[in-house]
Amino acid sequence: MSPLDLLAPRVKRAAAMFFVALILVAAPPVAAQEAPAAVTYATVDGGTIHAELYGGGSHAVLLAHGGVFNKESWEPLARQLEAAGYQVLAIDFRGYGDSTAGHDRDAIEHDVLGGVRYLYEQQQAVAVSVIGGSMGGGAAGRAAVLTDPGQIDALILLSAVFVDDPSLLHANRTLFIASEGESMTPGIRGQYEQAPDPKKLVLLPGAAHAQHIFKTDQAQRLTEEILQFLQAQ
Repeated sequence: MSPLDLLAPRVKRAAAMFFVALILVAAPPVAAQEAPAAVTYATVDGGTIHAELYGGGSHAVLLAHGGVFNKESWEPLARQLEAAGYQVLAIDFRGYGDSTAGHDRDAIEHDVLGGVRYLYEQQQAVAVSVIGGSMGGGAAGRAAVLTDPGQIDALILLSAVFVDDPSLLHANRTLFIASEGESMTPGIRGQYEQAPDPKKLVLLPGAAHAQHIFKTDQAQRLTEEILQFLQAQ
C-alpha cells in the first residue's frame, strides 16, 4: 500500500467535514421567537400589575395563574394561543413578581378586571376571554361576578377556587375543567350546576390540579378543550 493510499481516508473525512460545515454556514438561520412585550396597568384600588403581552389579535385572552405559579408559567399555552391568532395577556397577581397591591391586599379579582379593561382600552380588543387556574380561577370567577354582562366572552375556570354564588357569573359562556380525581371535583360539579347557561363541564382522567395538568399526559387534551371552547360561539 502506498503512502497516498493511507492518506486517502483522511482526505475523504476532511472533505466530508468541510462539506457539512459549508451546508451549516449556507443554511438560513432559524427565526427566534419574539419575546412577549412587558406591560403594566393600574387597578381600581391603586395596585400596579406587571404582565406579558403576546400576539396582536382582536380577540384577547387573559391568563390568571395559580398560587404556586406566575405569569411565565403560561408561556407554552400563550404561544399556542398566539399561533391560533389570539392576543394573550399573562399577568402576575399582586404580590407576585413586580406587581404591587392597592389598598386591598387580597382583592386579586381587581387584577383580572384591570387586565380586561386594559385589553379593551389600550389594546383595542373587540372581545376578551379569561382563563384562570386554581387561585387565578377563583379571581376570574369573582371578576366575572363583578363585571358587566358582555365584558367577558369565554370564561374558562381550571380547577378554580369556588365563588360564593356561581349563578351571578357574567360571561357569554363558561367552561369548568378539572381532573376526575381531584378532591375539589365534587365542589366543581356543584359550581357548574349553579352557573348560568351556556356552560360546559370537562373532567379529565387523573388527579392533577389546575396548571399541573399541563405536566401530565392530558396536556394536549386540555389545550384542545381550551382552544375549542374559545372558538365556540
